[in-house]
Amino acid sequence: MAQSVPQPKHTVVPYLRVKGAAKAIEFYTKALGAKEHMRMPGPDGRLRHAELELFGGIVYLSDEFPEMGGGTGAPNGAVTVHLNVPDCDALWAKATAAGATPTMPLQDMFWGDRFGKLKDPFGHEWSISPTKEQLTPEEMNRRGAEVMKQMGKKP
Repeated sequence: MAQSVPQPKHTVVPYLRVKGAAKAIEFYTKALGAKEHMRMPGPDGRLRHAELELFGGIVYLSDEFPEMGGGTGAPNGAVTVHLNVPDCDALWAKATAAGATPTMPLQDMFWGDRFGKLKDPFGHEWSISPTKEQLTPEEMNRRGAEVMKQMGKKP
C-alpha cells in the first residue's frame, strides 16, 4: 500500500461515508480501478479514514460513525461523484460486471460527452464520461434546445 499523497493546496476531494468501507475499497478497486494509498483502522475494526486514487484524483472514505455525528446511510442520490475518463464504455463494463447498477444508460449527449450513471452497492452514484467534443456554451444551448424540441418540451 502506498503512502498518503500530498494534496494540492486548493482542491476539492469527495469524502464518502460508507457502511462497510473495507468492502467499498475492494469494490472501487475492482469496479473503477481505484488504487488504495492508505487506510487508518480504528480499534473496533471500522475504518476511520482511507484514501483512494481514481483517474488522477483522490477520494477519501471512512466507515459510518453515527455515535460521533458521522451520519448514516448513503446520500440517496444527493451526491454524484463524476469520473471524466478516456474510455467510459470499458469502465462501464468493468463496473457493472463488479456489481454496479446502471441508473442512466451510457449515451452520446448534446453537450459533447458520452455520459451515463451507475449506483454502487453502497448507495453512491457515479457518473462517467469522456469529453468527445469541446463545444461553446452557445452550441450546447442550441443543441439542448433542439433535444427539448424533439421531446416536445420548451427549452
